[in-house]
Amino acid sequence: MTTLFEAAGLEREAPRPLADRLRPETLDQVVGQDHILGPDGLLGRMVRAGRLSSLIFWGPPGSGKTTVARLLADATELEFEQLSAIFSGVQDLRKAFERARARREAGRGTLLFIDEIHRFNRAQQDGFLPHMEDGTIVLIGATTENPSFELNAALLSRASVLVFERLDEAALAELVARAERVMGRPLPLKDEARAALLAMADGDGRALLNLIEEVYLATGEGEAGGEARATLDTDALTRLVQRRAPIYDKSRDGHYNLISALHKSVRGSDPDAALYWLARMLAGGEDPLYIARRLVRMAVEDIGLADPDALAIANAAKDAFDFLGSPEGELALAEACLYLATAPKSNAAYVAWKRAMKAAKAHGSLAPPKHILNAPTDLMAEQGYGKGYAYDHDAPDAFSGQDYFPEEMGRQTFYAPPERGFEREIAKRLAWWARLRRERGGGA
Repeated sequence: MTTLFEAAGLEREAPRPLADRLRPETLDQVVGQDHILGPDGLLGRMVRAGRLSSLIFWGPPGSGKTTVARLLADATELEFEQLSAIFSGVQDLRKAFERARARREAGRGTLLFIDEIHRFNRAQQDGFLPHMEDGTIVLIGATTENPSFELNAALLSRASVLVFERLDEAALAELVARAERVMGRPLPLKDEARAALLAMADGDGRALLNLIEEVYLATGEGEAGGEARATLDTDALTRLVQRRAPIYDKSRDGHYNLISALHKSVRGSDPDAALYWLARMLAGGEDPLYIARRLVRMAVEDIGLADPDALAIANAAKDAFDFLGSPEGELALAEACLYLATAPKSNAAYVAWKRAMKAAKAHGSLAPPKHILNAPTDLMAEQGYGKGYAYDHDAPDAFSGQDYFPEEMGRQTFYAPPERGFEREIAKRLAWWARLRRERGGGA
C-alpha cells in the first residue's frame, strides 16, 4: 500500500542508512551465498520451479537471511509478512495466521518470516505446524543458533535447513565497491586500512556497511561528489570506529565451536592453530578457568601416559592462573596449550577406561578371587580367603604372575599402549610381564 509520504514523493528524500540503500533488489544481487542461491543451490531451484517450501535459515548476523526471505516472496509472488520472536507473542501469531488464511481464501499465499525463531518456546513452535501443513503459510524462520538444539523436531521435519555462511573477503569487497558507487567517491582509506575494515566487519555485511557510512561521514559530507578531508591509515581508522568484538556467545554455539576447535587442534598436534583458538576464546571473554579445565581434560584424554608430565603441566597452568590472574596468567595457559599440542598423543588410557567401565557394567557384582582377599578372622581363613596369595615382592623380578580378575570373567585386556612416547616403555614392560605370566602359569 502506498503511503501519503510516498504519494507526496517524500519517501525518496528521507534520509536512509547506507545499508538500506544498498539492500539487494533481486536475488542475483545477494553476495556470499552462491551455494544456496546459485543455479545448483536449493533456493535457485525452488525459484525456477516457482514453488517455495518452508525453510529455516541458519547463519550469523549480517549474512542476508532477512533480505533473501523478502526477495523470495517477491520471486514467488507471495505476500511477505515479518515478525520477530523477540517482540511477538501468541496474539501476534494468531493475527498473522488469520491474515494469511484470508489471503489464501482470496487466492494469494503468504510467506511468514520469523526472525530469531529459536526465541519461541516449544509450544509456540508447535503452533506453526497445522498452518504449514494445510498451506496457509510458507514459513521461513531465521536463527543464529543451531536448529538441532533450539527447534522442535516436528518443526524441523517440515522445513529444510539452509546454512548461510559468514561473508568472505570477496563478498565484503564487493559490498565496499557497491558503497563507493552509491557514494560517488572512493572510500578514503589506505590499502592496509581497507583490509583492516574488512577484518573489523567479521563476516557481517550489515556491520561493514555501517562502518563504511561512519568513515564517509567522518571524512566528508557523505554524499556523492563530496570531498574527503583525509585518507585514513589503520591507526586512524581504529580510533575513528570501535573495533567490533569477535562474535562469540559463551553460552551457545560459539562457545562449543571454539572449544571443539581448540581441542581438535591440540589432538592434531598443531600448536599454531591451538594457540589461535585459545586466543580467540580469551579475546571473546571466555572464563580462563573453563579453558584450564579443558586443557586438563585434553591431557588425560589425548595424551595420557604417552607423556605423564602433560597432566602435571596442565594442572600447574591452572594453579598459575589462579595465582597470577589475567592477563599474566594467560601465558601459563598458552604454555600448557603448546606443551599439549606438541606432546606425543595417545588415547590408550581413555579407551582402556571405557572398556573397563563397559566390562564392570556387563558382569555385575562378581566377587574378587579369594586368594587376593584379606582374612582378618578365622572364619574367613576357613573360607579360603587369602589362600594361595603370592606376595609379589618375594617373587623373582617382583612379579608373581597371578590372576586378579573374578574367576567367572577370566583374564581381560583393556589397556593397549601404543609405540609412542613414554608408553613405548610401558608396552615393553607389559610384554615382559605377559611372558613371565605365561611361564609361571598365571594365564595369558
